[in-house]
Amino acid sequence: MKNFYVTIFALTAMVFAVSCSGDDNGTVIPTDDGDDGSVVNTRLSGQITEDMTLTNDLIWELEGRVTVTDGVTLSIEEGTVIKAFAGQEANASTLIIARGGKIEANGTASNPIIFTSIADNIQVGQSSGSNLSQNDRGLWGGLLILGRAPISVDGNATQAQIEGIPASDTNGLYGGNNPGDDSGTLNYVSIRHGGTLIGEGNEINGLTLGGVGSGTTISNIEVVGNVDDGVEFFGGTVNASNIVVWAQGDDGLDIDQAYSGTITNSVVVLGDISDHGLEIDGPEGSLLGSFVIDGLTMIGNLNTENGEYADYRDGAMGTTKNVLAIGFKAESDVELDNNGVAQNFLNGDIIFQNWVVDVTPANEIFIEKTGTGETEIILNPDFTTRAANWSANGTTGGANLSSFGWTYASSRGAF
Repeated sequence: MKNFYVTIFALTAMVFAVSCSGDDNGTVIPTDDGDDGSVVNTRLSGQITEDMTLTNDLIWELEGRVTVTDGVTLSIEEGTVIKAFAGQEANASTLIIARGGKIEANGTASNPIIFTSIADNIQVGQSSGSNLSQNDRGLWGGLLILGRAPISVDGNATQAQIEGIPASDTNGLYGGNNPGDDSGTLNYVSIRHGGTLIGEGNEINGLTLGGVGSGTTISNIEVVGNVDDGVEFFGGTVNASNIVVWAQGDDGLDIDQAYSGTITNSVVVLGDISDHGLEIDGPEGSLLGSFVIDGLTMIGNLNTENGEYADYRDGAMGTTKNVLAIGFKAESDVELDNNGVAQNFLNGDIIFQNWVVDVTPANEIFIEKTGTGETEIILNPDFTTRAANWSANGTTGGANLSSFGWTYASSRGAF
């Protein structure tokens, strides 16, 4: 392990890189953990108010809500390991990139950046530890990136408070009027063992993207063992590519509030407690938006209680194409959740193209159902009959799995 000796001057510089603000008391605390007194861990807390770089020669620790504030850039070197403490409820350890802040996390396939729990025994220079698995969840919060791109929320507001962050923390606001907003770069990043429970039914996603604009780069991302969703898009226009989600507790990819970007080449592998591969919601206000999912492999799990393919609901609008879905339970389905969603389908606002499933006949996984208080389904012929136009039986297609050889999931034989 490379030793990092901190002089008095260097310590002073590090402490002033994170300033105290309000009650946050932002600090950097070097910890003498090496046998020779060298610094191998450095703890972050509070608000980062000046540009800062996390280097790959020591372990960085997150304690509580660590926030990169407006106008500040946090850079992370390839191969850097960041470990987070659990924290308690609303004070769960998270990294928040607030509106106007940036993250420049540029890992590589051979040296990815890893966010994990303090309980993980991974060390500097390693890509994984040996004591945790995909079934270790909720050990810290997660990574949240918030931007100023448009969102569609109740009352037609242009901004909202992101779930999982207390309303008293204004750094949790997201949304605005800049579709091209730039929150930085996330590339070759693995996020593991997160999703701390904030309150009943309220957990943090592995990666939360709130109102993130198209100027942001999101590519080669892995989320493993998160309690809630793997990656959730709350509005915004950011594009994302080469995404892996494995063994999430809720949904693999979740879309809300008129997200209007494109997700290309992604994989969702359900674990023993997973719910849906996809959960798709539409606009909540008058602002409309349409997503594209292009090139998706979903791998089911026969042990999970739920384990559905996908649920389209609440005004969903977008295109899902070039999908391979295998290994799901016989009763699993792709749902149009109510008549309003079915009407969107009839209007051409929801589009399905080129689905391949290991079920015969393939179209039988596609159903519509009557929502509460509805008297009849509007589709005639029904969704199952129509699905014969885009679904086929088979076991090939979907994502290009060669893009994911760098991931922890691949190394553990998840796909």
